Amino acid sequence: MNILLNIVFFNDKNHIAQKQLYFAVFFPFFTLAALGIDSVYFAANYFDGRQITNLFAIVYFSFFFLVSDFRLKKLMFVMVFLSYIGELIFCTLLRMYDYRTVVIPLYVPFGHAIVYASGYVFAHTEWAMRNDKLLKKYFAIGFLLLFLSVGIFLDDIFSLIFGIFFFLLLKRKKWQNLYYFIALCVIFIELAGTYFQCWKWVPKTFGLIPTINPPMGAVFFYAGGDVLLVKIVDYWKLDKKKGIINSNE
Repeated sequence: MNILLNIVFFNDKNHIAQKQLYFAVFFPFFTLAALGIDSVYFAANYFDGRQITNLFAIVYFSFFFLVSDFRLKKLMFVMVFLSYIGELIFCTLLRMYDYRTVVIPLYVPFGHAIVYASGYVFAHTEWAMRNDKLLKKYFAIGFLLLFLSVGIFLDDIFSLIFGIFFFLLLKRKKWQNLYYFIALCVIFIELAGTYFQCWKWVPKTFGLIPTINPPMGAVFFYAGGDVLLVKIVDYWKLDKKKGIINSNE
């Protein structure tokens, strides 16, 4: 497995990056297993597996966190709290989607951090950086076709609207592939979560905008969350430097 990862992604011997990549690569398998246990089918035919999924998410997050470099650790740590606030806004307040239970699952904020970290790791592999320009072209075309196809053929107006915002955000961030990789992880977990009926998006967002379950335009909110996340982490770093300077005066 280590040889395969080196061939596909790495030219160097960065052991920290390799350990991070293991967790990013196994993210899809973990997602299917964890959400499958929390599914409506599992609860109806066996027992409510919510607590098992909660435990899986916390354990997976913890090991992913431990093998990560210092910056990714800070991003993951802040993401847990930031994503929970986002859940309160988009789920509880705006009612854009609902979970299979009234309470927001404990695994969700940890899951968001795992999704973000996986996309982050993929975006920072040697392979991704070597093919940066080529990937930007393919990603742009692919996501453009995705938003247009669901909008035209599935009447997903939500994705058309927020797909535009997604591209506007990427333009502002100089089309960084990081956002595309995170978006791919988001799409995977959204498809898995809605398939297992762990959550469900409402047919009309805000009671007005037609959408599908799940809407591809949801990637915009993750991208926007990343912008806020990075600003918080950078401010944390700046504030820490100021504290060191003041203590030395």
